[in-house]
Amino acid sequence: MVALSKDRPRHTSQAPQAPQTLKVLWLVLVASYFVIPLLATAVFSLQGPHGQYSLAAFTEELSKAAFLRSFLLSLRLAGETIVVSIVLMVPTAYWVHLRLRRARPLVEMISFLPFVVSPVVLAVGVENVFRKGPSWFVGSPNVLVAVYVVLSFPFLYRALDAGLRSVDIRTLTEASQSLGVSGPGTLGRVILPNLASAILAGSLLTFAIVMGEFTISSLLLFNTFGVYIDYVGTNQATGAAALSLISFVLTWIAMGGIALALQRRGAGRQFMIGGR
Repeated sequence: MVALSKDRPRHTSQAPQAPQTLKVLWLVLVASYFVIPLLATAVFSLQGPHGQYSLAAFTEELSKAAFLRSFLLSLRLAGETIVVSIVLMVPTAYWVHLRLRRARPLVEMISFLPFVVSPVVLAVGVENVFRKGPSWFVGSPNVLVAVYVVLSFPFLYRALDAGLRSVDIRTLTEASQSLGVSGPGTLGRVILPNLASAILAGSLLTFAIVMGEFTISSLLLFNTFGVYIDYVGTNQATGAAALSLISFVLTWIAMGGIALALQRRGAGRQFMIGGR
């Protein structure tokens, strides 16, 4: 018999590198699709006279009172839309998943309607429906909140639906009720903490929609941030590019701040029924 040497090299099979290289290639292509337009916008917004680069477009736009009014208006509308949407959507999505599971396809179909109905038709319909409404609602930007709630419905509902699918809400509800917690208490103390990430995702999408919306607010003659950017673009292209970049940066700062706050509060931990 021939003795096998202990130093005999071992042949190890190596995984093919082609799939990994393909993933990296697709990641670079997707990143380029988002990053290159932003870089081009940033470079264009920094262009000054005689081919020089400066922050003149940013400082000029930020110092205007019209910018501050339009931005604060859109910021207020975004906050109101998020609050109203959460108050309406969270109990509805929870009840559909808990008691009306057969109605889920119908609700999902309804959630696609804002994609089918044109914003122009929606604006005209809102104007006709609320024409005889109170002046504090119809004659003010508050009417845009009702429209924005409809526009954000598909995004917020999809986020809540994904969050509810990942949580065993039936077991949590039954355990909460067995401990004597009421229905609203179960929703507020048990279900909502487990949907923190889904609510955050839907809120951020709603925030982005409201801050960038133009068609409806323009037709209803309200000077929101999107309308102001379009107005600046007709007179000063670099100013519009600067405002668009500011809007994008502020959105990402808000996203990072909320995510950091949730992380510090331990939003990812497992919530217990009745726990503080």
